[in-house]
Amino acid sequence: MEAAVPSRVALSATRLSNHHAVAGERYSVYRGRCVNPAIPMALAAAAPGKGGGVLDRPIEKVTPGRQSEFDVRKSRKMTPPYRVLLHNDNYNRREYVVQVLMKVIPGMTVDNAVNIMQEAHVNGLSVVIICSQSEAEEHCTSLRGNGLRSSIEPASGGC
Repeated sequence: MEAAVPSRVALSATRLSNHHAVAGERYSVYRGRCVNPAIPMALAAAAPGKGGGVLDRPIEKVTPGRQSEFDVRKSRKMTPPYRVLLHNDNYNRREYVVQVLMKVIPGMTVDNAVNIMQEAHVNGLSVVIICSQSEAEEHCTSLRGNGLRSSIEPASGGC
């Protein structure tokens, strides 16, 4: 492995070492004085048997019946997105709709909840969140459980 230095001269481990390694002896990289202390450290890390390779993914211990974090993230990316829709109704107060949106949807801010509520009030329908199908079903059920009219639809195809 070669290391680049500011003078743009490529230095290899063989050029910097003052003697050759013998079988059974530890690898020695330049024992003299060096202007840039990072060069011997970089070369030592690249010496055979000193690491310097690509790190493997850490081994996760997964209990039977549970998915690893990697599998969960992969399945979220693989599932098609769904829209959670809020429908306008004439019997819930606007303040209550904002409170329910903030309670049911994680990370929902007051400003976003007010905008969603206002869009549903004016247009009759508003997109609350786009997420996986299972999460969309949970959000829809929670919104309905709090007295709001909601539905889900696939987010693919069209805007």
